[in-house]
Amino acid sequence: MEKRKENGRIVSKAISFVSHRITLIVLAVTLVLLLGGRFELASAAQPNAELEIQKLTACYALGTDAIGEGNLAGGKEIYRDCFTQDVVITAIFPDGASVTRIGTDGWADFVYSVFQGNGYQATQHLIGTINISVENNQATMTSYLHATHKRSETSIDVANGTYQDEVVNINGRWKIRRRTLKLIDFLNLSSPTANSSITNSRTTNSSTTLVRPNIPRLKE
Repeated sequence: MEKRKENGRIVSKAISFVSHRITLIVLAVTLVLLLGGRFELASAAQPNAELEIQKLTACYALGTDAIGEGNLAGGKEIYRDCFTQDVVITAIFPDGASVTRIGTDGWADFVYSVFQGNGYQATQHLIGTINISVENNQATMTSYLHATHKRSETSIDVANGTYQDEVVNINGRWKIRRRTLKLIDFLNLSSPTANSSITNSRTTNSSTTLVRPNIPRLKE
């Protein structure tokens, strides 16, 4: 009788031990699956975030070129998809002078005034070398600019610089809340006149002249 009781206690302990181990294994597997799923979601979300953020700098280029064609209303509408309502945008010119505007409409009005004041017929903004760093719902982005501003069939202004952006995710949408453009040059390229072509052919093989124009200004 005592032997049967002892055997019962041994079996009971064995069952309890096995049950405990199974519970631990199930918990461990569940934890791995949950964490693995989170890591997978995080790794999947990161590239998507970077892609969405990268689109913002192309969005700005499209809005600016719409303004370059004289379509101020269209440019403003595009800008609203790129920026927060209270965005702060600053342009720093090669001579150190700077201009800052708050809000998309304020910046669009400034751009339009500069383009119209300089007689630009069209513009083209090319964006490249984009570098993005994402941390939770905030990000930073830098990108290079090469911009062409058409004055006439024989004259263009060319600008090169770097955009530095602060980006935030608001209600699932990424937008730029602060943008700083640092220009490294702003130059005019013009086809030579007939007389200058004769002179240039004697001294150089260059087909263009390079002149630094007055940097666009707008009265505050």
